[in-house]
Amino acid sequence: MNEKPNKKEQTSSKAKLFSLRYLFYDFVKLTAALPGLLWFRPKWLYESRAARKRIRGGCLLIANHNGFFDPICVMLAVWYRRHRFVCDKIFFTGKKRWLFQHFLCIPVDRENVGMDTLRTIAGALKSGALVSLFPEGHIAREEESGQSGVAAFKSGAVLMALQGKVPIVPVYCRPKPHFWSRLRIAVGEPIDMIERCGPRPSLSQIEQISEELRAKEQELAALANGQPRPRP
Repeated sequence: MNEKPNKKEQTSSKAKLFSLRYLFYDFVKLTAALPGLLWFRPKWLYESRAARKRIRGGCLLIANHNGFFDPICVMLAVWYRRHRFVCDKIFFTGKKRWLFQHFLCIPVDRENVGMDTLRTIAGALKSGALVSLFPEGHIAREEESGQSGVAAFKSGAVLMALQGKVPIVPVYCRPKPHFWSRLRIAVGEPIDMIERCGPRPSLSQIEQISEELRAKEQELAALANGQPRPRP
């Protein structure tokens, strides 16, 4: 896909302190900030110094998916940016549609991700948005995720990052074992997909990179749980 966003798209995509388009999103985020911080009491853990740097411009954030509060945990992971979540199209039906549209979510058929969806996500990434998704595709059951807490990844995340020409930032949010426990968030270094595999990787390369991303999530899970990192 060779199309480039025009100047108008680039200008409108830059993060603005105030914007009517984000009015509902920002209002909910600001009013929920204090209760969220008090309830989750997040503790940020970083893989390295490079992971501590603020994320600028277009980026694809991937995270584990263990519960319904995961989107809030991901927003706390990168609290200074607006997130555009990729979510199942079933949430865009009925009365829920209004809510998810105002949170700038991107609908996707997780069983059949078409080119139109990839173009929409790639366009958002190219325009400078932070797009967040759960590459496991659904809330992972214990038998799927095993001891690491990370289930098998689908390859869509790699394709999205390649088409958007943006890095992938892996994040792991440790589920709170008790209501009084702190939320522990492990943040990894940005991974440049073009540098990692070139602009036109083969299907086997994409599958291999998806497995490597899962392995990275397992390392971040160990970091979040205060355990030694698993050996490759």
